[in-house]
Formats: sequence, C-alpha cells, structure tokens
Amino acid sequence: MNQPRPEVPRPFRSVLYIPGANQRALEKAASLPCDAIIFDLEDAVAPEEKARARALVAEMLRTTDYGHRARIVRINALETEWGRADCLAFAETRPDAILVPKVSRPAHVEAVATLVPDLPLWAMMETAVVAWHAADIAAHPRIEGFVVGTNDLAKDIGARFRPDREPLLTAMSLCLLAGKAYGRIVVDGVYNAFKDDEGLKVECNQGRDMGFDGKTLIHPAQIAVANEVFAPSEGELDLARRQIAAHAEAERAGRGVAVVDGRIVERLHVVGAERIIARAAAIAASGG
Repeated sequence: MNQPRPEVPRPFRSVLYIPGANQRALEKAASLPCDAIIFDLEDAVAPEEKARARALVAEMLRTTDYGHRARIVRINALETEWGRADCLAFAETRPDAILVPKVSRPAHVEAVATLVPDLPLWAMMETAVVAWHAADIAAHPRIEGFVVGTNDLAKDIGARFRPDREPLLTAMSLCLLAGKAYGRIVVDGVYNAFKDDEGLKVECNQGRDMGFDGKTLIHPAQIAVANEVFAPSEGELDLARRQIAAHAEAERAGRGVAVVDGRIVERLHVVGAERIIARAAAIAASGG
C-alpha cells in the first residue's frame, strides 16, 4: 500500500466546476473563495467548442494567478477524439492535477499517466463498475484524489432521486473507503438545485459526516455553504483542544486515558483532535 497523504493537505472544502469555454467564468474564478477549481473540458463543453476550450484553459492557466486554489483540469476521455490532445496540452501547461473521466479500471488511469508524466491524477468515480474497482484505482501511485460523480452514478444504476441519497450510499461508501485506505482526497458529488441553500447544507453535512473532504459545486453561490460545513466548527475546535490538554495531563499523571464531558479520551481521540486543529490551521493559511 502507498504511504498515506499528509494528515493535513491543502483544503478541498469547495471544488467548483467551471466550463472551459466560458472565458468570463474562468476569469471570475480567480477571485472566488473556493478551495479548488475544476476546469471542465468534458461535460460542460459542446463538441464543436472542445478545441477552443482546451486552448482557452491552457492560456488562462499560463497567464492567470489563481492564488491558493488548486487547479484541476477535467479532460475528455481518451476514447474520444479530444482526449489525447487534452493530455498532451496539459502535460505542457501543468495544472495542479488532471481529472480523468469515465474511469472504470486502473488501466484507464495508467493510459493517462503515460501521456501526462509526473502530474497528480484524480479519478471520476461515476459508475457501478468503478465502485467495485475503487481500491485498485486508489492504489495507483499517481492517484491523488477521487471525485464521486453522483449524477452519473444515479443514472448508471437507475436510482431515483431521494434527499437522503440512500440508493447511492453503498457505492459512495465503497469509493470513500478505498480512497481513505490509500490516503487519497475524496470529494462528494454536486447538488443540482443551486438556489436551495438548505438542501445543499443537508447534503454537505451528510457528506461531511461520512468522511468526505469537500464537495463539488456547480455555482459560485454554493461555495459559502460548503466552506462552512467542511471546516471545523468553533465547538469542534474547543472540544479538540480540551481533549488534547486532558490527555496530556492524564499521561503526566501516569494514566492512559482521560475524561472530557463525561466521555473517555484515548490516544486515538487525540489523533483525531490534532487533525481537526491542523485542518483549521490549513484553511486559515490558505486564506479561508
């Protein structure tokens, strides 16, 4: 198994899709408070616009300062007429990562890895078959993250929409467990009703409770909710600090465990508490 990613990577609370053919949106993205941008050359771009979008995104990456935001380019699948040209263009332009669509097996990742040396790769996890192969894909040495594509996943298995997403939870969990087992970043799918803040918040909280690192978004209006939910709250930070302090005091007194708010605190709780504090520090350092 590969070594896990660092305990405190850059934050990925809010991962915003931007259509690669929309120059105004590409320019505006440099000032938005999202943690990452997916420059989308695939679903968001019409076939006749693919070549222009590729050139535009490459130019924007060369000339625009996107600050702390992770710059991820979603290419077209290699099986399409545009995929190979996408890979070659961004092997030269070098964003922070390439997002590979339509992944079902590790061979799909390897094919892109061959064309794009050294860059981190992310995988779209959006079909029933990919959920079964999630651990093998997560084990690929070039994989840095997963995006769980819940819209395509629902279409693939014939699931009905439900606010609780119950029909999708098995596949989501398989992808999440595989990603976390290999120390990868794993972000949740989009929420389609971009004007429904309450519904978005419910879905973000569900994803956060499951262990996702953040959420993919389709509109800038969704950024604030995702940033809030996927950041440690003041209550979580306060509890984390008290757990660390109580456990340190217990160790000084020769005890292996402490008690905080009527609950046992062991070393494993301290590790979790330290991760929460470090996550908040990483968000602050990124300007979040």
